[in-house]
Amino acid sequence: MNNPVSGPANGQGLLERVFQLNQHGTTVRTEIVAGFTTFLTMVYIVFVNPQILGVAGMDTEAVFVTTCLVAAFGSIFMGVLANLPVALAPAMGLNAFFAFVVVGAMGHPWQVAMGAIFWGSVGFLLLTLFRVRYWMISSIPISLRVGITSGIGLFIGMMGLKNAGIIVPNPDTLVAIGNLTSLNVALGVLGFFIIAVLAAKNIHAAVLISIIVTTSIGLIVGDVTYQGVFSAPPSIASIVGQVDVKGALDIGLAGIIFSFMLINLFDSSGTLIAVTDKAGLADENGKFPRMKQALLVDSITSTAGAYLGTSSISTYIESSSGVSVGGRTGLTAVVVGLLFLLVIFLSPLAKMVQPYAVAGALIYVGVLMTSSLSRVKWNDLTEATPAFITAVMMPFTFSITEGIALGFISYCVMKAGAGRWREISPCVLIVALLFLIKIVFIDH
Repeated sequence: MNNPVSGPANGQGLLERVFQLNQHGTTVRTEIVAGFTTFLTMVYIVFVNPQILGVAGMDTEAVFVTTCLVAAFGSIFMGVLANLPVALAPAMGLNAFFAFVVVGAMGHPWQVAMGAIFWGSVGFLLLTLFRVRYWMISSIPISLRVGITSGIGLFIGMMGLKNAGIIVPNPDTLVAIGNLTSLNVALGVLGFFIIAVLAAKNIHAAVLISIIVTTSIGLIVGDVTYQGVFSAPPSIASIVGQVDVKGALDIGLAGIIFSFMLINLFDSSGTLIAVTDKAGLADENGKFPRMKQALLVDSITSTAGAYLGTSSISTYIESSSGVSVGGRTGLTAVVVGLLFLLVIFLSPLAKMVQPYAVAGALIYVGVLMTSSLSRVKWNDLTEATPAFITAVMMPFTFSITEGIALGFISYCVMKAGAGRWREISPCVLIVALLFLIKIVFIDH
């Protein structure tokens, strides 16, 4: 006699077939909890990204919606196609580079600058399709990778200090301390320490709590106007379809495009390896199940996100928070994606968030990214020098591209000068030569 399947399996049959929950030793409940956990750690991006891209002149309400959309569909596709507990969203670092440097300092229209991100993402996709992505990652030394990550962290941290008013321009000393008794500074500092203290206590929603607290105080003192909570999603017509893909095909933007590609390469690939390793899915070589699908999802989503005008998309290290509470399959990522779709209807809340409310998050991201400097072999000057140059030249020149360029060139100079030519990989040498050609023949 054939009896129908009863109990949990009857309601979870589809989820079991798609995500192989039993095989991964997890349950629907565990995956949902993991999804909520990851979401709470990264939902700050829907408030931070519009603030940053708004500096470039983009419609912040439209950016809020597209940020939610690309995070939602990127995470859902990663979950369904790659079955990994990894969520995606617009990358911190790339958005700051786009807004403050390419648009703000260099003066390119945001449409052209976003086109440069698009072409950098296309290059990232091609590296994935032709299977050279991990060859590049393995060929570029740890000192340069750490230097790039830390330099971006210093750059983002500096932007957070600026947004809070903690540092201000000074014609004599370049920068100076701001008015530490002002409301902006007080709330920016408060926001940062709320995040740092809560994160030290392993509270996953630290950044979100900080934004809520500082915005609420601003509301109480009359610096923030109440806008409501729920509303229909704002129009995205002001940015979707406005990216100038053709205008970005300018030789003067070649270095920027290349920098966008490299940053995305290190950020996304490194995060995938780290999260899958923490989940126990990766082997000793960093390979994990459905690796091809995962790489394609994050590179295709990155390209699509840039075309939609949300800056480049990347896998989020915050996904490890969901893994830490038991997330092991793509169902975790799907839950994250569905929650991002729901957030679209909370756009009035996003309009209430002030720059000082996200300043603490920027400074905190800077702390996390700069901490990787501990991995540099400081007793080996051929490794320490290029790492230092890469990291400090990003904030000091106000250019992530120049930091990367000088880092690669200095690495070759130090290794060659020390008679250690064999330690220079073909990949590093080619990148250094390309940047040298750019400096000599294109920049001047």
